[in-house]
Amino acid sequence: MNYASTLLSNGSIPSECDRSVTSILDLKTMLKYTNKEFFMHDILIALAKASILTALHQPVDLNLTQALQTYPQLKEKGAVFVTLTKGKNEQLRGCIGSLEAWRPLYKDVISNARSAALEDDRFPPLKKEEFSQIKVEVSVLSKPKEIDYTDESDLKKKITPRKDGVILRHWLHRATYLPQVWEELPTFESFFSSLCQKAKLEPNCLKDHPTIEVYRVEKYKEH
Repeated sequence: MNYASTLLSNGSIPSECDRSVTSILDLKTMLKYTNKEFFMHDILIALAKASILTALHQPVDLNLTQALQTYPQLKEKGAVFVTLTKGKNEQLRGCIGSLEAWRPLYKDVISNARSAALEDDRFPPLKKEEFSQIKVEVSVLSKPKEIDYTDESDLKKKITPRKDGVILRHWLHRATYLPQVWEELPTFESFFSSLCQKAKLEPNCLKDHPTIEVYRVEKYKEH
């Protein structure tokens, strides 16, 4: 797939998308600044939203080649989760991601943004009319590290709530929760009970000593 040609467009933006596209990014203005780390937030959100617009068959005016030249770190391998929320209550509208960095960061953002919008089987595919109502969050994952633990009590001592994202693996079952999920499931017990069930295991699956890995995220959220 040619990601550059997919996101480059010189066409005009339909009127129903004007406000949404304007909110994505004024790339020419952004490229004037020298503090590139500060604007990583903008470019990651911009890539995600441009990918979604392209998937919805809407033209996008974003120069990917120029962005990659300005932000070479986008070419480094990276793993991201793209989360979409909708409305004032920020109801989940889609969330898809990668647990391991196996392709360039920008390609992972583009692919997972599209999948979050159209391929999360918990929700119907996003419609172009909904685009202006969604907010995008991009979470860049660190490399997961396996935790060596003896039992549930020992594991509890080695998990840092609100900071650790967790991957649970047992045989062919696997599931993960981003660190943001601790906001909804603040206790160790509720968090892991739900994670076990997400992996289609019993709520008390920790008794079977599944493999546990943790990671941290850099979160970039659209305001």
